[in-house]
Amino acid sequence: VSEPPGPATMPPRLEAATLLHPPPSVLFELCDSREHDSPPLLRLASRRPLALLALVPRPLVLFTAGALSGAIAKSLTAPLDRVKILLQVKGGFQKGALAAAAARGSVVQSLIAIGREEGLRGYWKGNLPQILRVVPYSAAQLYSYEVFKHAFRDGEGRLTVPRRLAAGACAGMAATLLTYPLDTLRLRIAVDPACRTLAGAVAVLAREGSGAAFYRGLGASMMGIAPYMALELSSYDLLPPALPSFARGFLAALIATVSCYPLDTVRRHIQLSAGKSIAWHVAAGGIVRSDGVVGLYRGFIPNSLKNLPNKGVKLSVFDAAKKALVAGELAYEEEKAAMHDDLATFARPL
Repeated sequence: VSEPPGPATMPPRLEAATLLHPPPSVLFELCDSREHDSPPLLRLASRRPLALLALVPRPLVLFTAGALSGAIAKSLTAPLDRVKILLQVKGGFQKGALAAAAARGSVVQSLIAIGREEGLRGYWKGNLPQILRVVPYSAAQLYSYEVFKHAFRDGEGRLTVPRRLAAGACAGMAATLLTYPLDTLRLRIAVDPACRTLAGAVAVLAREGSGAAFYRGLGASMMGIAPYMALELSSYDLLPPALPSFARGFLAALIATVSCYPLDTVRRHIQLSAGKSIAWHVAAGGIVRSDGVVGLYRGFIPNSLKNLPNKGVKLSVFDAAKKALVAGELAYEEEKAAMHDDLATFARPL
């Protein structure tokens, strides 16, 4: 999510405003008007393959990069994600050894109990709705952050720290609003044995409160995601560029997680309040009275083990995609300039 090279290092067509929108169709700019039957696409691919990215709409490249990086990272860390949720809600609707291990807050015992009671597939229980959620969520979050950063620049084109924080908060809220029902389904499948499939979870939630049940806890989620994404995305941009991108993503996620984890715990409790709505401060007070302040951090260790490398992978992959896209656009401009005096030759049939 780091900033692309500044305008001084790029052709005019790649300045900040243009970077946020796909370049216009340029295929026929590479063809002599008398030779439309010989497009130079294959020749361009052989000379500078990266330049082909300039022919792909920018939102498509960024959405695809965000979606794939999020899906891969989430699948790799799904077992720890499920344990984190079970610890947060003290086992939820589970019974037996798994419920006991989660109530004790034991990460290792919970992992063992899942394997014994549910088998290997149990570690990825609830991962399908999570993947369905993370694909549009990652794409919307990372791309909208770029859009909001551009929109929030001041009259001189500068992006101050407060404006960067606001861009991150808006990106997080926009993505959350878009995908919240899928997050509710993922949570219910992970903690409720009665919800074994996505369709079963939909039926249970529909009986509990029609469409409103899918958005239970949305207010608390917005209050949690806004500061979290503001800290994570802006920290990634502001950490020293000399650090490897994975390390920057890891540290940015650590800063945001330590600061905002209690809000996530409260959100999970509200989502599981079947058939009734609970104010976030009431839910938070109940957790503190029952378990003390430490209760707000239940599941923090497995969450960190899962979340920090997850965000490191996601942010670094997206950053690499952005750099590749900018490099491709620059390569295209160089190729087009090199062909200016001999366009007909370049466009000749291969």
